[in-house]
Amino acid sequence: MKIWKKLALATAALAMVGTLSACSSNKSASTSSNKNQITLWVDTEQVPYYKTIAKDFEKSHKGIKVRVTQSPNGSANAKTDVGKDPSKAADVFEVPNDQLGQMAEAGYITPLSPTDTKNIKNNYIETAYKGVEWKNKVYAYPYAQQAQTIYYNKSKLSENDVKDWDTLTSKGVVATDFTNAYVMWPVFFSAGTKLFGTNGEDLKGSTFKSQEGVNALTWFAEQKKNKNVMQTSNALNQLKKGKAAAILDGPWNAANIKKILGKNFAVAKYPTITVGGKKVQMEAFLGIEGFAINSHTANAKASAQLAAYITNKKAQLIVHKNAGQIPVLKSAINSSDVKSDSVAEAVIEMAKPGNSVLMPKMAQMATFWDGSAPLISGAYDGKIKPSQYKAQLNKLAKKIEKK
Repeated sequence: MKIWKKLALATAALAMVGTLSACSSNKSASTSSNKNQITLWVDTEQVPYYKTIAKDFEKSHKGIKVRVTQSPNGSANAKTDVGKDPSKAADVFEVPNDQLGQMAEAGYITPLSPTDTKNIKNNYIETAYKGVEWKNKVYAYPYAQQAQTIYYNKSKLSENDVKDWDTLTSKGVVATDFTNAYVMWPVFFSAGTKLFGTNGEDLKGSTFKSQEGVNALTWFAEQKKNKNVMQTSNALNQLKKGKAAAILDGPWNAANIKKILGKNFAVAKYPTITVGGKKVQMEAFLGIEGFAINSHTANAKASAQLAAYITNKKAQLIVHKNAGQIPVLKSAINSSDVKSDSVAEAVIEMAKPGNSVLMPKMAQMATFWDGSAPLISGAYDGKIKPSQYKAQLNKLAKKIEKK
């Protein structure tokens, strides 16, 4: 599954209006005369196993029928798809946590009941709860945690080689994408800056228009000169061709990477990097994937029951087995299948404070994605000169501080 990859490859699309004409038949139960039917939107690759989960739900919830169909433009564009016409959107739909703030403010989604909120707070990992909370209310049922890690060919690189970026790039080629803000912005966190404050909800709390921010842009520029750092929009393909020994990617691509590397497959948390003269941990964005309830649904109770069911332990383990997604329910994380999964181990390590930062849920994230990518790529390819760094950082900060 490629939920965050879809987001990463189309960051600007978050600010655009999606086209739903090709999916006009995907009407939700909220517009249907059948009060006992609810519609669930998931990504295309997820449809088969969520149909299985939905059938199990129907067996224990007599009289409720669930229609599972693909999201019009993928969960990475949930805000756009639902916003086009909420009355025609699914009753329950998948959504990345960075969109929850804007969707809540727009009135597209319904906060969870006190009972379900308490359940998530008590039984799910803390970052999952924080990821779906907005202004002291919870707006989605979380089911997966997603943070990028480093995947590498262990016949070319050792476990020690991948612990530091300088060592890593002296031993083999790393393929990554400097046009992708989801992948690269966290270097700013490593440099010591914040995005929308400590909790990700402070409009004026970003600190990247600083020397630390300049240090991050300087690091990007330095990578252009590193012969063993490959710029590519398809790192997976470079790994397959044998041109790259390591790539930065997420759990959604783990199965594909295992097929490519076979017995030489290995995964680890990100290496350390040198930014502003300091050796620091290279960080990643931590994303929480969940299911939200359409505020326009005519079947609120059944929708809540479905959302809770498809994020329970059994469902999370099914999704882990089929798509490699890393659970967020404590009991699921402690299952033998997850504990024996090296990818899960690396992602869970990356999810810890100091290794990653939870993606903010501010409505301004759409503007952030749109403006941060050209800033990073401009520094990398030299189109933005060092003398322009501070001004460009100020320009982005001003854009994302607008209400």
